[in-house]
Amino acid sequence: MTREAAPALTARLRAASHPGAGTCACVCGPLADRPDATVVRHGATVAKAHAPDTDPYELTLRLAVAARIPGILLPPLDPAPARLDDRLVTHWPYGAPVDRDDPDAAPWEAVATLLARLHRTAPPAGLPPMRGPAKAAQAMSRLRRALRDHTSTAAPPVLAAWAALPPWARAETPAPGTPFLCHGDLHLGQLVRHPAPDGPWHLIDVDDLGLGDPAWDLARPAAWYACGLLPPDEWLRFLTAYQEADGPAVPADGDPWPVLDVPARALTAQSAALALTKALTAGRPLDEVEQALVDACARMTGTPAQLARDFPE
Repeated sequence: MTREAAPALTARLRAASHPGAGTCACVCGPLADRPDATVVRHGATVAKAHAPDTDPYELTLRLAVAARIPGILLPPLDPAPARLDDRLVTHWPYGAPVDRDDPDAAPWEAVATLLARLHRTAPPAGLPPMRGPAKAAQAMSRLRRALRDHTSTAAPPVLAAWAALPPWARAETPAPGTPFLCHGDLHLGQLVRHPAPDGPWHLIDVDDLGLGDPAWDLARPAAWYACGLLPPDEWLRFLTAYQEADGPAVPADGDPWPVLDVPARALTAQSAALALTKALTAGRPLDEVEQALVDACARMTGTPAQLARDFPE
């Protein structure tokens, strides 16, 4: 299956929903179509074609976790993935996503509370590692490949920020400490209301679910805050709600940054690498947000005073 997977996946989902029917009035169409994931909706059902290299055994384990904690993760409609050409396909109930056009309504408290509950859930035996560090390493590999054909003065600080991280954050060794059940790729796009449109919030996307350092799940909003891309009041709402829900990733009070520092730096480097790769491939300059990420990487390898401004207490 190529990147043009959406039509085939939509047709298959329509046929499964209405066997023998010629037409239907359901809301349907692609929700995402990327090389690593194609997601389509047909009425109340969503089908996702996972990345071609997805391990079927590990995906089945992750689906089982989602089915076991339905109040936290959106439960799948089927316990095991199906196949469509070279892709594994999973089926889910449709949930209403966060409104991107209304940033003031971002449900920071809801996502923080769900994360805390996820982190406090006892993980099942045999669950693979959380894939956050591995995805960050993949982003850096993509940047290095792009640099074979392009030059960029923005690349050295991004590569230097990555090189300064400890091995576990670069997916070279296991994360230290006791592993917790982690989402692995937390952002507001991983949140839906189910039943739509106004049911309770649920976390979605189990592709990176696994065992690891729970601070990684707080790292993207922490990095955005440190880079000046997330307002302080929104960061405080998120952090406070997580602490009040007894989340184990950070202390209940006091300075959270000794715990968040490494994951936040890793997510900053990952985000900067992805942004720079996209810009290089498109042959365009960095936009304001992308430049802010690269600038943060430059400051991360600068003086202690600069680091204090980027990663405040």
